[in-house]
Amino acid sequence: MPTMIVALPGIFACILAWWLTNRLCSPESFLSILAHPNERTLHSMPTPQTGGLAVIGAVVISLILAASVLAIAQPSKAVLPKGVASGSVWIVVSMLLVFVVSFIDDCVGLPVILRLGVQAVSSFIIIGGVGLTLSSIPIPGGPTIVLGMAAIPVSALVLIWMANLYNFMDGMDGFAGGMTFWGFGFLAYFGWQANFPVMLIIAAFVAMGALGFLIHNFPPAHIFMGDAGSITLGFLAGTLMILGVRDGIFELWVPIIIFSPFIVDATVTIIRRAFRRKKIWEAHREHYYQRLVLSGWSHRRTVLAEYVVMVVCGGLAILYHHSDENVRLIVLGTWVSMFICFGGVIQQLEQRRTVSRTAPCPVVAGSGPSAPAVSTQESPREVIKV
Repeated sequence: MPTMIVALPGIFACILAWWLTNRLCSPESFLSILAHPNERTLHSMPTPQTGGLAVIGAVVISLILAASVLAIAQPSKAVLPKGVASGSVWIVVSMLLVFVVSFIDDCVGLPVILRLGVQAVSSFIIIGGVGLTLSSIPIPGGPTIVLGMAAIPVSALVLIWMANLYNFMDGMDGFAGGMTFWGFGFLAYFGWQANFPVMLIIAAFVAMGALGFLIHNFPPAHIFMGDAGSITLGFLAGTLMILGVRDGIFELWVPIIIFSPFIVDATVTIIRRAFRRKKIWEAHREHYYQRLVLSGWSHRRTVLAEYVVMVVCGGLAILYHHSDENVRLIVLGTWVSMFICFGGVIQQLEQRRTVSRTAPCPVVAGSGPSAPAVSTQESPREVIKV
């Protein structure tokens, strides 16, 4: 497939997402659904949360444009193989179903059980329509676990978990948008390398759409992605992960490493809360990226550090893919050690923050005993959504 057939609609997706996001930033937009500050958030002003509409809309329109460009430029290749065409349709249909329900939830609020039910239905649409399942799980340096009959429920759980963890992690300006750009960008690379058009086209358009949105979402954000964006993108990430594994584009550990800045944070945080007998479904501020901001880092500094982690993880995924078994174990060891070190650094920053808060406050020279203490701490301007 010529590069221009992908590049032109991809650039269009970026520009369209940027333009749509800019329109949705306006409070006068009829689709301007606002996220209001509350006791569990740190933003001080109501902020639009419909940025996901711009990203998903740009992706769908760009897919239509790509098909049209292909039909005009190469009529003989305009018709994709039956399996590829039907698979693409089922992926888009399930994605849109998740998006519509999540968008309604952003507007009026829906019961959790209904949202999870729709996600489950969408998962089984993917599993039944595309035959998309994880048949086995490789253990590095060990055996491969064959799932057998468990492949269907495990695959559905992977899709649902990816959708929701993406939503959990969409709590800081530029964070989910950046993970989408880098994560889907690396998936597009693997699709290009394997000459797998479905992976290449969808992932590339999502990455470019996220880039257009990110221009308005980078700290300090003028708009949020909302559940319609984060849940849909998480579901789509899970879909492409399983698709790539099933069709032999990469091993399961490759997409796990790529999206590990989200997967590790969300999963470890949920496990920690479960061990502490806290309600894992309740909103909180215990994710590592939230703890980093609350320990004193600015949103911009935190999200830039997270971008570095995303790029490093993508590089490790590529190295893992192109290495033999022995080197892969080294790559995985490096990857695990990196996150352990990050967890330790965040814990140290929290301890220092606690010590600084409990230290005696300096008294202003020349003031009496009742004079107010001078605080040098700044309250964050940006948002932590939970």
